[in-house]
Amino acid sequence: MTSISASPTKLLHHRQLFPGLANKVYFNYGGQGPMPQTALDAISDAQAYIQQIGPFGTEVNSWIIQETKAVRNAIGSELSVPPETITLTEDVTVGCNIAMWGLEWQAGDHILLSDCEHPGIIATAQEIGRRFGVELTTCPLMATLNEGDPVEVIAQHLRPKTRLVILSHVLWNTGQVLPIDKIAELCISKSVKLLIDAAQSVGLLPLNLTELKADFYAFTGHKWLCGPGGTGGLYVRPEVRESLKPTFIGWRSVTLDSKGKPVDWQSDGKRYEVATSNYPLYTALREAIATHQQWGTPEERYQQICRNTEYLWRQLQVLPDIKCLRTSPPESGLVSFQLTNQTGSTSRQLVMFLESQKLLTRTIADPDCVRACVHYLTLESEIDELVEGIQRFVDTRHE
Repeated sequence: MTSISASPTKLLHHRQLFPGLANKVYFNYGGQGPMPQTALDAISDAQAYIQQIGPFGTEVNSWIIQETKAVRNAIGSELSVPPETITLTEDVTVGCNIAMWGLEWQAGDHILLSDCEHPGIIATAQEIGRRFGVELTTCPLMATLNEGDPVEVIAQHLRPKTRLVILSHVLWNTGQVLPIDKIAELCISKSVKLLIDAAQSVGLLPLNLTELKADFYAFTGHKWLCGPGGTGGLYVRPEVRESLKPTFIGWRSVTLDSKGKPVDWQSDGKRYEVATSNYPLYTALREAIATHQQWGTPEERYQQICRNTEYLWRQLQVLPDIKCLRTSPPESGLVSFQLTNQTGSTSRQLVMFLESQKLLTRTIADPDCVRACVHYLTLESEIDELVEGIQRFVDTRHE
């Protein structure tokens, strides 16, 4: 890995911009990231400003147009795509729903998911299957965590009537990073659409969605980007936009004639947006992205995440009664591990114990494990504290 110019002193100074890191040792970036103070301030300042100049009128409408454009530009910069390809949403699940419901399904069509997808996406696919007579199957990608080729597994499970493949870029339970570029090539060659649940990849991986070639890439602002809840987006590859019909429709989706009547869809990502949003959250997300960019590029941040991940993984390897799911350091900031049977304890008991020590992790149901997430913001001393906390828990179970 390439070294980064940031010194420990620079990181300590940068962490002061995130008040949520001050009173806890935080390993839940994959659940929700702590917001920088500038983002917190942006919400209250923008709300006050809207009330001062509006809350409805020409001036406030101009401000809304300016802010939505600015956040679209910020997201486009992070993802290396033109801003007009971005649809602004409330979260990653809304983005996935736009892509999933917007295809014109026929009875007998087939959807392929991995066995590591989020329950919200599985439930959506199940309902599409029920309503339209679409068949839903899964392919066993969890088994490729340490060996095997995910691309080959997916290829073996495609069918002549497969219309859509749904995968996570970073699997939320195991932290595995899928080779989406190769999977996209496979799907394009078979005329199959590819939807990516990017809940764990945006803000973690350095991304160029133009080169990645996934058709739909849905993400959230409140996890690794450390923005507010209620923000997210969907990238739609321009080549497939006309095949994705709007499902949720409102004044933001359409163009109007001189009498204010809808005449056509918006020509860009706005066609999948609906109506009034909490616009100060857009300002906050833009501030959160800018705060990360102050520290380093997406590639620099990712390299630091990988260093922190490897350090945590190696520290866990030497603990008795702990087994990491990965047999080598993960390529993401998600490190999942299990208690061995010798302790007689559950993952939930460990997570609750750690939280009582101000060490925040989470449980995963399938596979049954504990997940700890490290960001570029994570300190080596915090990882040491987590490992010591796990050791204390194990020791108490052996007493």
